[in-house]
Amino acid sequence: MDKLECIKLFSYAARLKSFTATANELNMTQGAVSKKIAWLEKNLGFTLFHRNPRKISLTNAGAEYLTFCHELIEKMTITEQQLKNELSQVVGVLKISAPSAFATQRLAHPIKEFLRANPELKIDISVNDRQIDLYNDDIDIAIRASYLKDSGLKAKKILNHELCYFASPDYLKVYGKPRYPDELSIHACITYSLSNPSNAWYLNNEKFIVPELVSSDSPEMIVKMATLGCGIAAMPKWMVQEYLDCNQLIELFKDDEKLSLPMYVVYKSSDYLPYRVRAFIDFLADYFDSDIVI
Repeated sequence: MDKLECIKLFSYAARLKSFTATANELNMTQGAVSKKIAWLEKNLGFTLFHRNPRKISLTNAGAEYLTFCHELIEKMTITEQQLKNELSQVVGVLKISAPSAFATQRLAHPIKEFLRANPELKIDISVNDRQIDLYNDDIDIAIRASYLKDSGLKAKKILNHELCYFASPDYLKVYGKPRYPDELSIHACITYSLSNPSNAWYLNNEKFIVPELVSSDSPEMIVKMATLGCGIAAMPKWMVQEYLDCNQLIELFKDDEKLSLPMYVVYKSSDYLPYRVRAFIDFLADYFDSDIVI
């Protein structure tokens, strides 16, 4: 049996945490996956997975071996990239993970320009507000409003965006417009569930605990609920500028100091990054440096 093939199969199974999902992704039978993993375990002399009817999980030895497999596969990929000139040209497939609102409102245009300048490149973008593992999810670049805590990663800041607090005219007509942040405690608030904690808002370098009427992991949903008059919300100003301009939403606390959120490009720490990755990171940094509307 091909040990390298089994190692790659093991990496897939570790990422998907399921022999069935691995079989489906690789167009194999579950029996074939189980057989190859069992062969690899016998060849190595230790167990890679804890198995139960619902899921699989890595043993301690399996987790340590997975790290070695990632390094092995990366070195193989680097060699193959060198043979295909991927370390010196913008070619191949660039895999990106980005938050949903940022992807559609701020990232689509620079991607279009980058593709126009590099016709041999293809883009595979995953739109997801949750933090991902660049290695296990096979992602080249993640764009996030905070630095990912995964080991072996680097980050480059591309912009800052200031939070904006807002509500609809209908909501303010019924419940009144808060003049000071401490009045938030008597208002219905719409919060971002992926913040930690989601009910803590910061103005003038103070923390205010707000009552959560609606909490969501979707920025678009939060903005929609605010336009429907459900409460006060906070999002980057670029997300709601068009609603502010047409008075569908009213900005609150204009003169107060807001929290500024840095946006980072996060990527793997490697001396052999494909040129497409380095080129796109530099392109984004230049693009947003000249883009004054944030």
